[in-house]
Amino acid sequence: MKFEFANASDTGLVRSNNEDSVGWDGEQGVAVLADGMGGYNAGEIASAMAVTLVRDELVQAVRAMTARPLFADTRQALEACINHANTAIFNAAQAHSQFSGMGTTLVAGIFQSHRVTLGHVGDSRCYVWRCGVLTQLTKDHSLLQEQMDAGYISSAEAKLSMQKNLVTRALGVEARVRVDIQEHRPLVGDIYLMCSDGLTDMVDDQTIAQTLNGVQPLSEKAKALIRQANAAGGRDNISVLLAFVKEKTGAARMLPWLFRKVT
Repeated sequence: MKFEFANASDTGLVRSNNEDSVGWDGEQGVAVLADGMGGYNAGEIASAMAVTLVRDELVQAVRAMTARPLFADTRQALEACINHANTAIFNAAQAHSQFSGMGTTLVAGIFQSHRVTLGHVGDSRCYVWRCGVLTQLTKDHSLLQEQMDAGYISSAEAKLSMQKNLVTRALGVEARVRVDIQEHRPLVGDIYLMCSDGLTDMVDDQTIAQTLNGVQPLSEKAKALIRQANAAGGRDNISVLLAFVKEKTGAARMLPWLFRKVT
């Protein structure tokens, strides 16, 4: 199998600047998306630092791996790269008063024919579209998610909450950060979707699934998701990164597979 990547990002209709950042390397199967936060341009700087550092370090790490590395190897690489980025952002915020309090959410992946390894911090998400069904793979590190887990509010109430953007984990806020790591088995025909909350706060899962189910090229699907978020109000920056699982030769095979999550 091989992966085709496409991304799109937009400021939205309300914000004056785009604090999201996206980066990927198709040859090594590395993809990273971040949603920054902080005053002035600090959020934009934090997300750009995170994406650049994690992407570049992951590319080097993947190049050094064997053809079919163990999950322990890809997990270690993701954790190390994300922690290095956290330290760099934290130190920059401590050294420059104008960057004080800056941070960023992040979702990153290593896409290999036998495994997809995901790491995330905050509420930027990764989904997989498989056989017409959209499944959320990551779990938000947010106050809202904690309230739902505790049974204080329902999922329906959560959609109306004014606390959607209160994250409980982010890169650069503290000297150390805890990263959630997952392992998944890719299947030909899958589309993995990484996105900032500017998409998921505006567009429901059914609409996203219908868009990914279309026949248009992957890059057009990414642009269509941006248009849908803006059509719904575009209250935040919107970024999406798509990874389509292709077969190198022969016809695509659509077989069921179970997801396995490791935290």
